[in-house]
Amino acid sequence: MAKPSYLETSQGRSIAYHLTAGEGPCVVFLGGLKSDMEGTKAVHLEDWAQATGRAFLRLDYSGHGESSGKFEEGCIGDWHEDTLAAIDVLIEGPIVPVGSSMGGWQALLLARARPERLAGLVTIAAAPDFTEDGWWAGFDDSQKAQLTETGRVELPSDYMEPYVVTKRMIEDGRNRLVLREPLELPFSVRLLQGTADSAVSVATATKLLEHASSPDMQLLLVKDADHRFSDGPCLGLIEQAVEQVLASNSFSEL
Repeated sequence: MAKPSYLETSQGRSIAYHLTAGEGPCVVFLGGLKSDMEGTKAVHLEDWAQATGRAFLRLDYSGHGESSGKFEEGCIGDWHEDTLAAIDVLIEGPIVPVGSSMGGWQALLLARARPERLAGLVTIAAAPDFTEDGWWAGFDDSQKAQLTETGRVELPSDYMEPYVVTKRMIEDGRNRLVLREPLELPFSVRLLQGTADSAVSVATATKLLEHASSPDMQLLLVKDADHRFSDGPCLGLIEQAVEQVLASNSFSEL
């Protein structure tokens, strides 16, 4: 396995990444919460990019994978800064983010921060605003009190050790919400969602579909697919979604 390269950000974080040279727009995989760039979807897309001569970037946010920092010290805003640094420094020209779960939120934040750079967008079980609509909304009074008093709450996870939710994560998340005001996505968008996803609901996917504005936005629901969305058929659907966006006319003049 090839060793990653590292990008030093202006915030003093060291971000691990793998960049594949090739034809643009560059496809950028943005992983989920507590995931890393060695996950099945990220590596599969890298293999696809190399086979098709496509430029491709995968990275670890700070506190994830091979990057510096501790997960518990991070927040949505930190990971947004990491993403922006990678895009601004490592890639020239248009990009197509592929955001998985929390990475879907990051992709939407990227679209808001760098709209001129995006040539399209693909999300997989996107989880925009989950710190507020999922975590905070689901906390009972004792959990909210604990967060206020101790600064952290532990939540169980179906996939790994418990999530540590900090007060900073909640407060920062409120400054990064994307479903409370108009969300302009002036390019082709493909949203992928499994109906058996226990972490992100179909209702979340349809809310994003209804809320965002796009000249070409489609939601594909896959019956019985779970949150991982990483078996053979699902990986094929991710490829197809990326290829559809790349084949669109949304970046013909870029």
